[in-house]
Amino acid sequence: MLKRPRRNRKSPVIRNMIQETHVSAANLIFPLFIVDGENQKVEVKSMPGIYRYSIDNLLREVESCLKIGLNAFDLFPAVEEALKDKYATESYREGTLYLRAIEAVKKNFPEACVVTDVAMDPYSSDGHDGIVKNSEILNDETLEVLGKMALAHAQSGADIIAPSDMMDGRIGYIREILDSNGYTDVSLMSYTAKYASAYYGPFRDALGSAPKNGDKKTYQMNPANSREALIEAQLDMEEGADFLMVKPGLPYLDIIKLLHDNFDLPIAAYNVSGEYAMLKAAIANGWLSEAVIMETLLSFRRAGATSILTYHAKEVIEKGWVK
Repeated sequence: MLKRPRRNRKSPVIRNMIQETHVSAANLIFPLFIVDGENQKVEVKSMPGIYRYSIDNLLREVESCLKIGLNAFDLFPAVEEALKDKYATESYREGTLYLRAIEAVKKNFPEACVVTDVAMDPYSSDGHDGIVKNSEILNDETLEVLGKMALAHAQSGADIIAPSDMMDGRIGYIREILDSNGYTDVSLMSYTAKYASAYYGPFRDALGSAPKNGDKKTYQMNPANSREALIEAQLDMEEGADFLMVKPGLPYLDIIKLLHDNFDLPIAAYNVSGEYAMLKAAIANGWLSEAVIMETLLSFRRAGATSILTYHAKEVIEKGWVK
């Protein structure tokens, strides 16, 4: 045999020399949960090793991450039920928990890249990403709320704003508001293909953001569809998105690849809470080895993702698997 592919696998040096795909700290974004109060660090039961932080402890966590080379963070607020209403007014009220958290991180660590989440569900008494009227989600009326929220994030220092609501036209609407208020340098990372997935459970536990009635299938995408993602991506690109995101990640590697092959914008993958919890449970029970974590992250990069939002971000760097 003239061709023996195993010759290129015969030693670690050669395997590393010809490795095609790499994950670095620069590819990772670390999602962090925020709660009100002081000295709070409460573990999310369904996500071992992941916590809800009060702002003082959030700053300590960000500092520890920066020291090991993890520089990008996506913040998510756990909002008290008493502060929620049908129009998510707490999302843009001056002095609210989320805005204070953004300001605190950027003031103390201006070098950190802060990604913010734009959606109504953490602040909505209905638990939906849009305004609910007669059991329907109102698209155009919701855009006004999302615009106010995005502007408040920009004013607080956000580097990247990530609309996760899946309302039609929200990228263009938010881009216009940001630009007209002088925030032309604030990036938009659109949740372009966000599927109506069963993998979001632990995240909703962490934030208490599950819908009170119905589901999100009228705005999040059908898991059976792939070509529909091309429509969403084309619209987001034309409306001014800087990144296109696919969520969840692991069950939708084909969608990551599809967007990567058809668009020149950077592609982000969200390695969501259910994917994290699934691996952690299997590892804890001895059913799988920790090697599955890096195998999973490599799969996102191999499919074409340049950015990975993952709850594994800190641990893979601390363990020396990623530099």
